Amino acid sequence: MRSPKEIYINSKLYAREFRWRSWAHLWVALGLLSAAIALICSPIPWMVKPLASVLVGLLIVRIFIMYHDYHHGAILKKSVLARCIFTVYGWLTMSPSSVWCGSHDHHHRHNCKGTGANPGSFRLMTCDEYRKASASKRLLYWVSRHWLTIGLGYITVFMIGMCVVPLFNQPRRHWDGGAALVLHAILLASIGWWSVSHAILLVVLPLLIACGLGSYLFYAQHNFPDCKLQDRKDWTHSNAALLSSSYIRMNPWMQWFTGNVGFHHVHHLNAKIPFYRLQEAMQGIAEFQSPGTTTLHPVDIVSCLQLNLWDPEKGRLVSYQEALTTEQLNTVTSRVENVPSSAMDA
Repeated sequence: MRSPKEIYINSKLYAREFRWRSWAHLWVALGLLSAAIALICSPIPWMVKPLASVLVGLLIVRIFIMYHDYHHGAILKKSVLARCIFTVYGWLTMSPSSVWCGSHDHHHRHNCKGTGANPGSFRLMTCDEYRKASASKRLLYWVSRHWLTIGLGYITVFMIGMCVVPLFNQPRRHWDGGAALVLHAILLASIGWWSVSHAILLVVLPLLIACGLGSYLFYAQHNFPDCKLQDRKDWTHSNAALLSSSYIRMNPWMQWFTGNVGFHHVHHLNAKIPFYRLQEAMQGIAEFQSPGTTTLHPVDIVSCLQLNLWDPEKGRLVSYQEALTTEQLNTVTSRVENVPSSAMDA
């Protein structure tokens, strides 16, 4: 087994961008997005338009991966045109650059480093922390990790979490959150004035799909059955990548639409690897080939969504029900152990 430093050095072989490939991926995705939007606006049968709307949502996800890689400096670095495209894209998808970069950079530096609030990811408590928390804190925690909160990421994670709250807390720093909200409102109002149904098909449904899928991917990347949490004093960047970040196995179509985001353990070790080289890196480096794995199969999605608390004794994530059962068993055991020996003899 090579040292973490050796693995990272080896990963640099795949961190080289092919500029023409980056532009080709972006223009193809933007072209397909434009075609899908034009299809919705064309006089085709109405039963076909929702399918085109779903396609728009999936293409938004693919372009988001390029937006993400651009801010990591993995693709199109120092390109003025790319900066303009991705700035507007961030506003349109309610993921303004100032908020995204700040929270995502923090996430990479602190991924799975103990429990607590984690900008760029989902808050995590230990069983003991949850048990000692007030009723209001428990409720807020439960709501923050509920499947509806994740599924409605369009409103909860992106509109509120990445625009409204940052703008309210730091208006000067996150003015682009306000720009995103204003642009979104203008877009909805102008298209809705023309046609409410088209506003739904062009904006609401695609963003519900894109943001909901994106929110779940954020979640499953670090909340999966084999995830290992580390104490802050023992935390290392390599372990956070190889033990605390998932590989989400997908079919070729979803792998394309999600821009290889499933190879998240590779990305967390070296964020400079372009999205189109992540699979190549996994195949070329032995240490990347046995990650904690999940899928987008409904059974695996439900399994991940049931992982709500960290149990230090078991060394894994557990459900509320399992944590409660463990607590009850520990209480019974404690009571039995505290019974005087004379009473046991009687």
